[in-house]
Amino acid sequence: MTELLVDLQGLSKKYGAFTAVNNLDLRLEEGEVYGFLGPNGSGKSTTILMLLGLTEPSGGYARVCGFDPTRDPISVKKVVGYLPENVGFYNDLTGRENLLYTARLNQIKEKEAANRVEDLLKMVELGGAMDQLVGQYSRGMRQRLGLADVLIKDPKLVILDDPTLGLDPAGIQWLLGLIQEMSSKNKITIFLSSHQLHEVQRVCHRVGIMSEGNLVLEGTVEGLTGSDGAGNHRIEMVLKDKVKAVAQGLDAIPGVTQVDVKENRITILSSVDVRSAAVTTTVELRAGLVELVSSNRTLEDIYLRYFQVAS
Repeated sequence: MTELLVDLQGLSKKYGAFTAVNNLDLRLEEGEVYGFLGPNGSGKSTTILMLLGLTEPSGGYARVCGFDPTRDPISVKKVVGYLPENVGFYNDLTGRENLLYTARLNQIKEKEAANRVEDLLKMVELGGAMDQLVGQYSRGMRQRLGLADVLIKDPKLVILDDPTLGLDPAGIQWLLGLIQEMSSKNKITIFLSSHQLHEVQRVCHRVGIMSEGNLVLEGTVEGLTGSDGAGNHRIEMVLKDKVKAVAQGLDAIPGVTQVDVKENRITILSSVDVRSAAVTTTVELRAGLVELVSSNRTLEDIYLRYFQVAS
């Protein structure tokens, strides 16, 4: 049995007559990566503030790592790491000095802190800049330092608010890989609030979409984007020739569960998105790809269906 790290039941927050979060039910388990989506003003930030004990709910039940964020916010902060959209550091201190200061605030022993800081700075690829003043860091470097700062206390739950801002494409790929590693190897639960839907789709196990304070849709990424609602991806290809050879090649692609051929049209069902591999196979066999149509929905398709008026 995995540990339930976040348990919200009927959680609400009102500001006068305005309801920012309405009757929210949400549960996150150990090692889960959860994508929290929605436009500005949908209630995402207010939810995060309530998770951290920084604002008091108007009603409902909340437990974060077994603690009530309202009654025991200090205990929550000891086991929860938070990386905000805009990371703040002391510009006149080095990256190492900033992290050592955070370690002292978290009552980590000096020798342990020194070793942990150096390891984390190397992990986030700031080993060569650890003794450089943070005021000289680029936005991407500050973002990497922020992630190290979040991990210094070895948290059970990490809340990330648009963490890829300021990172170049290589940095984004690195961060997404690190999120997957933290989840699978270290069993850290990740609560990822982001506007980058393709990134969320790649790394999250489940997603929730907020609209006007309500959780309007929730489910696994595969379940929401699969064409049949059960996580099956469906691709149809039309070829000029070599249909049988291509079908055999497609059947050997990992994740492909079914290949059907009708004249010069091939239909593929798979447990993962195999469009790139299917095109590569077709090109290598010089079969002449006339058309490729995917009936898989993306998170962006689903998102825009709810917010097409606002967008």
